[in-house]
Amino acid sequence: MSLEKNDLHRGTLDMLILKIVAAGPLHGYAIAQRLQQISKDYFQVPQGSLYPALHRLEEREWVEAEWKDTSTGREAKFYKLTKKGRKQLEVEVLGWEKLADAVSLILRTAE
Repeated sequence: MSLEKNDLHRGTLDMLILKIVAAGPLHGYAIAQRLQQISKDYFQVPQGSLYPALHRLEEREWVEAEWKDTSTGREAKFYKLTKKGRKQLEVEVLGWEKLADAVSLILRTAE
């Protein structure tokens, strides 16, 4: 599934990126690969969605970026979670857990 703007609840991509970089600094391509890997290919985030989201997270100071060499010797921007980003991730996860619980209650009702 290609993750486009209207596919999921607003802010979902931001939360997923925050969760991925919480484990340690990664460059954009590695973030996309990790999302795809962990979701067993369910999420395939196109560059046109990923990089604007990373830029937005940087502007909000939820992630910070630093240029470093990759394992291939090329330079890339590595993103890491900030203290502010960690707090936001907690808020986002709590919100999703509440949403999932509410949807689950509705889906379990007898018809």
